Amino acid sequence: MAGLLGIGLTGILSHQSALNTTGNNITNANTPGYSRQEVQFETQTGQRTGAGSIGSGVSISNIRRLADEYLVQQVREDSSLSGEQEALNSELTRLDNLLGGESTGLSNALNNFFASLQNAAEDPTSLPQRQLVLSEAQQVVNRFQALNQEFIQQRESVKTQMQQGVKDANTLLKGIAELNLAISESPGLAQGQMPNELMDKRDEKLRQLSELVGIKVSEAEGSQVNVSLSNGLSLVVGNNAAQFGTQESAEDPTRLSFTLSNGGRTVNVDEQINGGKLGGLRRFDNQALKPAFDELGRIAIALSDTMNHQHEIGMDLEGDLGGLFFTDINSPEAQRSRVVANGANQQPQTGQLAVEITDSSALAAGSYSLQFSGDGRSFELIDKATGETVNQGRLPDPVQSEISMPGFNIRIEGGAFNAGDKYLVQPSRNAAESIGLVVNREEDLAFASPIRASAGDQNIGTGEIDQGVMLNVRNPFTNSLLPEFSQQGQLSPPLEVRFRDDAGTLVYDLYDASNGALVQSGDASAVPPVNTFTPGVSNKLFPEDPSDPNYRGFQFQLKGDPAPGDSFVIEYNSNGVSDNRNAERLAALGTANSLNNGSQSFAEGYAGLVEDIGVKTRQSQLDLDAGQTLLEQSTAQRESVSGVNLDEEAGKLIQYQAAYNASAQVMSVAQDLFNTLLQSFR
Repeated sequence: MAGLLGIGLTGILSHQSALNTTGNNITNANTPGYSRQEVQFETQTGQRTGAGSIGSGVSISNIRRLADEYLVQQVREDSSLSGEQEALNSELTRLDNLLGGESTGLSNALNNFFASLQNAAEDPTSLPQRQLVLSEAQQVVNRFQALNQEFIQQRESVKTQMQQGVKDANTLLKGIAELNLAISESPGLAQGQMPNELMDKRDEKLRQLSELVGIKVSEAEGSQVNVSLSNGLSLVVGNNAAQFGTQESAEDPTRLSFTLSNGGRTVNVDEQINGGKLGGLRRFDNQALKPAFDELGRIAIALSDTMNHQHEIGMDLEGDLGGLFFTDINSPEAQRSRVVANGANQQPQTGQLAVEITDSSALAAGSYSLQFSGDGRSFELIDKATGETVNQGRLPDPVQSEISMPGFNIRIEGGAFNAGDKYLVQPSRNAAESIGLVVNREEDLAFASPIRASAGDQNIGTGEIDQGVMLNVRNPFTNSLLPEFSQQGQLSPPLEVRFRDDAGTLVYDLYDASNGALVQSGDASAVPPVNTFTPGVSNKLFPEDPSDPNYRGFQFQLKGDPAPGDSFVIEYNSNGVSDNRNAERLAALGTANSLNNGSQSFAEGYAGLVEDIGVKTRQSQLDLDAGQTLLEQSTAQRESVSGVNLDEEAGKLIQYQAAYNASAQVMSVAQDLFNTLLQSFR
């Protein structure tokens, strides 16, 4: 009877534990990271008798945690991928909406500005039309600066998210290390009895960490795990956790770089942050936001450069040459702002560099790293986007020199350079922020051309001269005014073109129209011939090469058949207030191909930026959808093994309850037998 009572008792106790475990499964069905537990029953050792072995009941050998490490790792990897794509897509969508919006983008402002110029060209003396041009020009400036400011705000938002992500990651790393210690000190571990709840908590923290950054997890002694970055740099070893950090980037002070501190040693881990939210934010900054800064700046530079040049070669309502329209793209401040010295450069850090824009149409959007080696005079210029070396060489002694690139020159102005010194070269990064409107009076808009031509009253030939085209008022090599435009309000000298016969060849001489002095004589016998004229076709009168000593900054064409003795006068366009030639050329810049080596207009350049961000946004959405699908699949696979099925658990409750009741009945039978035995002795 005692044996029967004991057998019933083991059944009650064992199935009570089974009922408790099943109840625990049911109540934790919605607990994140919970793994279903299962009671494993084991027959107790029986008693040997002459008739054989008699059982002694049941015991619980283990409460097993149902988890497949492969599926758990797959969930981590897919969580890392989904976290990266979610962060990337969120930021790209915000940037895409900004650039493509009608009210927030640049397209409408550009179209309205050039439309106002076209309207002003139809009535160049109208002050209201001129005021409209200034208003629309200011709107263009405002849109450039507003977009740039939005870029800055998004950059700061990304930095804030990075800092918060680092804090969250550090909390998780500390928690994982503490759980490692608690698991390793858990009673019964040596007998294979795992602390299931602690294991679940650790796996859930690992999953949450993988949402922030890509990690590798490996098992260690004492059921602990070691956690590392993708390159093997340790994050958690046993109960010791490293700490992430952020600091101002030595290369670019406007950005953050990631650090990892462990055992008193801090290293930069920027390149190792891949996957997860932090990796997605870093990808957005490098692959979308920085290029957007550069491309918007490139458009601002090209617009300022072309408008300034065309406006400078025009004439305003007061008869003066036009000045700058937008701010000077090559002011000393602008040139020096395009180079940033690396904060880790060696002392004395006296290197002085500047970047001059030489050809805005050939300028590409991008950033470069100028690195010095050897004795500090050997240099290498590396494209940040591709990592390729695009220029290399050696500085002279003294170091003052220029490094020429398509569209810009890096000017070495002085100072000392050491091996390992680096400089970030950003030709267009800050241009959208610094653009500004210089013209502030309607009268200062240079809508007229400062030159004109007229035919002599006594001409007998059929020669016709056009009204000329302005090329420049400054020497492109020295940036100083050409002699012809050195005197305000006049051409120095005004020119008279006189034709004569030179041994059967029609040539023309140039005279100072103000005093009749000979300026240049035609010579058909010279090699090459000077100032010869070919009847019947259009002839250019002046050289267009700025290096030619006879370059005058303008060009006239003469056609027909002028007769010897015919003359034409080229002079300053005094009182030419109704002239709209320069206004038409300013308006034509709206459709002119001024970008990408003359293959793209301003509107097309901005549309290209919008399209590029749009394509990246759509691709990131596809990647996000795919990543979320993979995560759902891997999560479903894990749940099929580790998740709680309420129907299954309800069935087990009935099963264990019936077994519990049956075990209680065994004990009841044992009690009845014992009572019967007692009554037999009364």
